[in-house]
Amino acid sequence: MATKTALVTGASRGIGRGIALELARMGGRIAINYAGNAAAAAETLAQVRAVGGDGFTVQGDVAVAADRERLVRESVAQFGRIDLLVNNAGVAPAVRADLLEAGEESFDRLFAINLKGPFFLSQAVARQMIGQAPDGEGFRGRIVNITSISAYTASINRGDYCMVKAGLAMMTKLFADRLGQDGINVYEIRPGVIATDMTAGVKEKYDRLILEQGITPIRRWGQPSDVGRAVRAILEDRFPFSTGAVFDVDGGFHLHRL
Repeated sequence: MATKTALVTGASRGIGRGIALELARMGGRIAINYAGNAAAAAETLAQVRAVGGDGFTVQGDVAVAADRERLVRESVAQFGRIDLLVNNAGVAPAVRADLLEAGEESFDRLFAINLKGPFFLSQAVARQMIGQAPDGEGFRGRIVNITSISAYTASINRGDYCMVKAGLAMMTKLFADRLGQDGINVYEIRPGVIATDMTAGVKEKYDRLILEQGITPIRRWGQPSDVGRAVRAILEDRFPFSTGAVFDVDGGFHLHRL
């Protein structure tokens, strides 16, 4: 397999780092995007190289148009093409607020970073991909959106987060429909409860729900590598006749059970 290239947003830590490492294990070259933590991004790059991949770090806030343009420009300058875009960067509400008390500041922040940013970055990358020659498998590119079980699970103390993830799920369908004719497949990966610094503050709660109450049939926390393996399978072209597909990486949370 020819060396594949990927732009992974929010790759300095957590799920993004897990994705970068799995792509590195297949020899991929990764543009490791980060918003503010340069040291963490450098650590991700060192780990990427240690497992057989390569790449570079690139700062950028996906909510900012000029930063999005730079992410695409620098990725193409380094790699010559972008085989995969992973829209992973995202933030949680700074404060969990009841639906009747939630303020506009948090709402605007989450929509800018978690939905507006991925939409316009996908638009820019799709234009780049359309101009690329097909790769050895006939693809001009692939786009993966990392959503969440919150796309369909109501949490009334973080409604803004649920809404942006639901919006990202619809965005997957829209881009899949538009880009299928151009040799670009689009996928949604829907993680469940994953052990990252974002979930560290609710560890005790989910330990109880997962390990004692069995909220998921597979009774363990998800790991960033679980999500990373799903993304790797897409870049390895394991699903060439699928687009707009949703892959649940959630330990079975999505099952309706009695």
